[in-house]
This record gives sequence, structure tokens and C-alpha cells, in this order.
Amino acid sequence: MQRGIVWIVDDDSSIRWVLERALTGAGLNCVTFDSGNQVLDALATQTPDVLLSDIRMPGMDGLALLKQIKQRHPMLPVIIMTAHSDLDAAVSAYQQGAFDYLPKPFDIDEAVALVERAISHYQEQQQPPRSQPASGPTADIIGEAPAMQDVFRIIGRLSRSSISVLINGESGTGKELVAHALHRHSPRTKAPFIALNMAAIPKDLIESELFGHEKGAFTGANQVRQGRFEQADGGTLFLDEIGDMPLDVQTRLLRVLADGQFYRVGGYAPVKVDVRIIAATHQNLELRVQEGKFREDLFHRLNVIRVHLPPLRERREDIPRLARYFLQVAAKELGVEAKILHPETEVALTRLPWQGNVRQLENTCRWLTVMAAGQEVLVQDLPSELFETSTPDASGQRTPDNWSTLLAQWADRALRSGHQDLLSEAQPEMERTLLTTALRHTQGHKQEAARLLGWGRNTLTRKLKELGME
Repeated sequence: MQRGIVWIVDDDSSIRWVLERALTGAGLNCVTFDSGNQVLDALATQTPDVLLSDIRMPGMDGLALLKQIKQRHPMLPVIIMTAHSDLDAAVSAYQQGAFDYLPKPFDIDEAVALVERAISHYQEQQQPPRSQPASGPTADIIGEAPAMQDVFRIIGRLSRSSISVLINGESGTGKELVAHALHRHSPRTKAPFIALNMAAIPKDLIESELFGHEKGAFTGANQVRQGRFEQADGGTLFLDEIGDMPLDVQTRLLRVLADGQFYRVGGYAPVKVDVRIIAATHQNLELRVQEGKFREDLFHRLNVIRVHLPPLRERREDIPRLARYFLQVAAKELGVEAKILHPETEVALTRLPWQGNVRQLENTCRWLTVMAAGQEVLVQDLPSELFETSTPDASGQRTPDNWSTLLAQWADRALRSGHQDLLSEAQPEMERTLLTTALRHTQGHKQEAARLLGWGRNTLTRKLKELGME
């Protein structure tokens, strides 16, 4: 790859400086700008090999700049940067022809590697990329964690495609939300999106649900009924919990995917359909294939693109933002003012196991909207079942309820990680936990909580101030 010229546009001078230094150190030639208009003026006389642009800037933003660049120089790779990591930003960037999407804060080495890849692509590229206008803003999916940014990238890259997608993730991680987003940001967006949960349909009704039936096909079939495939014609059919689909129905599904047609139950005339399949499961389909519970050929038909949704415990940095969003949604539904989270409550939420993932967090926020006494949600307002100490570990076993065993495990991990002065780290956390639990148990009654802890009222008040809990 020939060493290229990189243009950087960002209204933040510190970002420009960091990128210029890193890219220059990698042997690239850099020119920096603080506005999109400066870039357009410079493009009148020269062209770089790649452009890095912030998305949120005064005046002309990154997407407007990207649109103008693609009109003038469709082959020029543009990398969009933003600290506002959301699905709309990623999809809009990809749909308008961005080479890639770089969420801040970014790893410098990864940024340099991305720029070098863009330059290599530019030098090898023979035809200009296609572009299409961005869709309007949507609520879509919230997530700034790296794992969610990967999901956003996949949705963006699939925005011009109708190929099959398989979504993996634990229950409650938002698989149907991702399926909706894949449909909404696809060429089929104006056609129907039909969802069917395999685990929720009795086995003897699944074929009728999927393929419909003719009048008289079975007892109770008093008229012709369209199945989900016909309802989704031209659009997307989302098959949730595909791992629970019976083997005989898997065989019929495979034929539909291969032939694009099927027969209604009790019917003799083929029905042709054009449907995109998005499937989802919380199960390990590879294992079910090995066990003979899922057809291998169907698995490969569905597994064209795999999207993995992380559990909430692996994206804890998203929890406060998600909670604030769900509190706003719940308040709007109930016609009340949205609750706000005390900083200590946000910290507590990020430390919980969230076995039910995003769905459990959403339901908790609905509960708080109704049950929390004040406008500000305190730690003691949280439902007590969230603080159960016995939780499944990665192997599915339950961790011990004995707090001394848990403390010993924590201390062992901390020491092996090189931590020092463990007592000063553990004691405030232990006191904070005891205080939180006692106040929740007494519904916020401080004098009673102090008595349960063996303290005087003044000691409890002092501890609350020392620990920043008041």
C-alpha cells in the first residue's frame, strides 16, 4: 500500500492533535480542519486518500459533509467518528456511503489500522460505492458498549441487503428489537414485518400458523386462512426461538427457503412468496445440530450472517442510560413525571446481575415509576429481589449465599490482580451495602435502620455523609 494523505475534520482540537500524531507516526501525511466547510473548500483543488470526520460539529455536521463528498468524490472513503454512539448514527453513516463508523473513545491502534485499511481499499477500488439517503430518526436500540457497537455496524452494513440473519442472545437481550431494526433499515422497510415465537405455539398448530390452511383442512378450519409466510410476503418474517421448531416443520421451512413456495395445510396449489427470514434463539444451535434436534442444512441456510447480542452484565456501562430511557417511557405511558436516579442508585444498578437482561431492567423501571415514593429513586427504593446474592455463574451453577465465602473469593481475585490496601477498599463498600440493605428493610426509617445495625442515629447520619449516600 502506498502511503496516503489523511484529512481529519473535528471541532475538538484535542482529537485532531491525537489523530494527527498517531497517523503521522504511522507514516501517513495528515491535514486537519475544524469545520466541514473548510474541507469542501480544500476539495476544490485537491483530494485526500481518506477522510476522518466527526459527526456532531457546529454548522455543517458530519453526515451533511459525507453527503456532499459522496456527490463530488464517490470513491473517497470517509470514516465517521462520534461520541454519540447510537444505532441511528451508525446506520445513517453507512447508508450515506461511509467506509466505516468509529465510536469515541477509540483505541488509537485500531483507528490507525482502520485508516490504513480505508486507504488500501481506496487504491484497489474500481467502482464507486452506492449510496442512499438516510432514514429518519428512530428509537431503535440504546448502547455505547463495544459489543453493541459491533451490532450497530452489522445492521448498518446489512442496510442494503435482504439475506438471512441469525440472532443469538440470552432471553431478554432484545433480539426482536434487533430484528425490527434490520427490517426497518432494509430495502423491505415498507413491507410487513411479521413475528412468530416458536416456543409460544402448540406443536400441532405451528404448520397452520406458518403456512396457513384451506377450508376443511382440519376440525375447526371453517375458512381459508393465510399463514405468516403469506402475511410477510415482500417483507420480513421473524422466527423467534427457532431452536424450538419441531423437526418436521424444519423440513418444510427448508423447502420454502429453497423453493420460495409452499402449500397451505390441506392445499394442493403452491403459494409463491418473497420473504426475508430473520431467526433468533437463546440456544446453542450447533449443539442442537450435534444432538440431532436441529437440521444441519437448515442451520446453514439461516446462519448466513450471525448477530450476537451480549447479556446486560457484559455491557454494564449502558445500564444508567437504559434505565433513564425506560423511566421516561414508563412515565409517558402512565402520564406522570419521569423519575430520576440518584447517583448511588445508578451505581447500584450497574452492579446487579440482571439475569433477565434488558427486559428485567425495563420491568424494574416500570415498577419504580409506580412504587418509588419520591421523585428521586434511592437505592432503598429498588425491589429487594434484585439484591439476591445467590446467582448463576457462567457454568449455570449458583454462587454461595455465605457472604464470607464471597468476600474471600473477592479478596483472592483482588490480590491476584495486584490490588493493595484491600481493607480501605472493602470496608466502605461493606458499610454502604449494610446501610442500603437496612434502609430498604426499614423503608427508609433511619433510626430503626441504625438500631438494626447496632449504631446510634448520629453514627448512621455521619456514615451516610462519609459514603456520599445523602
